Amino acid sequence: MAALRNPDGLSAGYEEPPGDGEILLRSGLSLRHMRMIAALDDHGRVSAAAQVMNISQPAASRMIAEMEAVLDVKLCERLPRGITLTPYGKALARRARSILLEMREVDREISELKAGKGGSVFLGAVTAPAIELAVPAIREIRRIYPRIEITMQVETSNVLARELIATRHDFIIARIPDDLNPRLFEARVIGVEKACLIVRRGHPLAKGKAVRLEETAAYDWVFQSGGSPLRQAMESNFLNRNIALPDRILNTSSLLLTLVMVAQSDAIAPVSIQVAKFIQNPEGLAGAIDVVQTEFDIEVRPYSLITVKNRVLSPAAKMLHDFILREVG
Repeated sequence: MAALRNPDGLSAGYEEPPGDGEILLRSGLSLRHMRMIAALDDHGRVSAAAQVMNISQPAASRMIAEMEAVLDVKLCERLPRGITLTPYGKALARRARSILLEMREVDREISELKAGKGGSVFLGAVTAPAIELAVPAIREIRRIYPRIEITMQVETSNVLARELIATRHDFIIARIPDDLNPRLFEARVIGVEKACLIVRRGHPLAKGKAVRLEETAAYDWVFQSGGSPLRQAMESNFLNRNIALPDRILNTSSLLLTLVMVAQSDAIAPVSIQVAKFIQNPEGLAGAIDVVQTEFDIEVRPYSLITVKNRVLSPAAKMLHDFILREVG
């Protein structure tokens, strides 16, 4: 009797060999392996990764050996102190993060459905758009959907972009740092940040007349870290006018510490105009802070609404993300 054939002309019972991508699906790699490679990438030590996984160091070493045997490549190199991932290891770690994020989202969505909650969102923003865009958007979304739980981190772009890659945020309003590959992200420019100088009320420079940049050099300054766009914009003002950079500087990313230093001394600090307006507004902090009138402008690089490329937002995160887009559009 003739053998039965499928529409492609193959005999019944014939099993087509696994194609590209299916081999790993059948290889036995598990979510524990994904967590292990991500932990190695985060901590650079087998002992630290084992601690994160709550297993012994020998067990962690066996898991690494299992992954290397399945993939037939070396995933990490031993160093005098710790390990470093090979290009193969980095590729697996990057994909592992995406897999773990999707599992986290599944867990989150199921938990929210079981609890009858409206969802949760994790976002980050630099200070100016946090005040001008994120806070009003959160207020409006919470008014319409009161059960949505929103967690927001206000930090520098360098910190936020890395938190986004590490799947700790759904999206951020920031700038892509120069040392990160922009192809990792999807970004849409949504605003330009302008800045000003603030001082305590009664400061010698707060006399209502326009201050020249060289008049500020003798005072203490409170700056963000060296790589921040606001600091770069301020230092460019000095360099473009052939004025020596200030040498009495306190570096901090804390807005609270910045305000305390300015309010209690003769220090000067550059901040976004949105922050300055909020400080001076009776509905804001109404603090004892003045804005210095200057003969020069301080313009910072535009900020963007940023997600990780090909990463799907949860329904709640997409709702907040799209609401912000509509507000700036």
